[in-house]
Amino acid sequence: MTPASAHPVPSTLQAVCFDAPGGPDVLLLATLPIPQPGRGEVLVRVMAAGVNRPDLMQRQGLYPPPPGANPRLGLEIAGEVAACGAPLAGQTMPAIGSRVCALANGGGYAEYCLVPAGQCLPWPKDFTAVQAAALPETYFTVWSNLFMPSLPATGSRVLIHGGASGIGTTAIQLVKAFGGQAFVTAGSAEKCALCTQLGAKAINYREEDFAEQIKTLTDGKGVNFILDMIGGAYLERNLKSLSQDGRLVIIALQGGAKAEKADLARIMTRRLVVTGSTLRARDATAKTLIARQLQEHVWPLLAAGQIRPLIHATYPLADAAAAHQALEEGNHSGKIVLITPYGASAQG
Repeated sequence: MTPASAHPVPSTLQAVCFDAPGGPDVLLLATLPIPQPGRGEVLVRVMAAGVNRPDLMQRQGLYPPPPGANPRLGLEIAGEVAACGAPLAGQTMPAIGSRVCALANGGGYAEYCLVPAGQCLPWPKDFTAVQAAALPETYFTVWSNLFMPSLPATGSRVLIHGGASGIGTTAIQLVKAFGGQAFVTAGSAEKCALCTQLGAKAINYREEDFAEQIKTLTDGKGVNFILDMIGGAYLERNLKSLSQDGRLVIIALQGGAKAEKADLARIMTRRLVVTGSTLRARDATAKTLIARQLQEHVWPLLAAGQIRPLIHATYPLADAAAAHQALEEGNHSGKIVLITPYGASAQG
């Protein structure tokens, strides 16, 4: 079956690639064949693509893609549906020409990208390509780790490390929108101020011990949930910060994969849960379920303007190296997004 298309799809595309792991300077544009959508897949003409820390780690050779995933960089995109493969049983494919954002299994730094149809979501009302591209990776991550399988109770206290990051600014807004209180760590007065504006109680981790501050800010109760992207370096202080029956969710290991110490008795006596997850390795069924919950619970909030992705900077696709450098420097607040030539022309 030949996929339908709203307009002719070229035979080649430009994509960001690298021949060997290294610094941002290893990134280059290459000309590659256009992939053909298989059963249950959508070919998206990409307008914008989000830049995320897993991309940096993959470029450095520290985060190999899971088996079967596209080996190129790029995990979230926004654009127009250019072609569709045959639907899976009971599946409704997005319309040709419709604008979608999607969680990609790799290959998003390109003019065209194949994605499973179940991982596509419509652009929220009045969103630009850049705003839409900033949604999937962070919203899938935050929702699956804090709001599934059930929504936190109203009034839940949530500590979010890296509060000014894309993940952090998303988590603050979602926690607030669903009736919780967010606490965050951030590394500068400016970042703390931004998080405070979003509704969080901010702790400058360079100047204060966050565990001691959490104790003070919660009147000794601790927090019910911690969303942690630091890992080993924070484990003991995270455990000290949790309330009875608290839950620590580790989603990244920026501070190392090992901890020098951890009070196991604290875990037992306070009935703490320590867990972790990665998003990219989950199968299409799991990602589709997250997408449908987001569309039901979160997309109306985005359409109403109650929550919004924060955009720090945009770069042309050809300047992916500069975008990676900016993310590595860590001075950003919110998301960094690449704009393809098609996205640039669509913006006028």
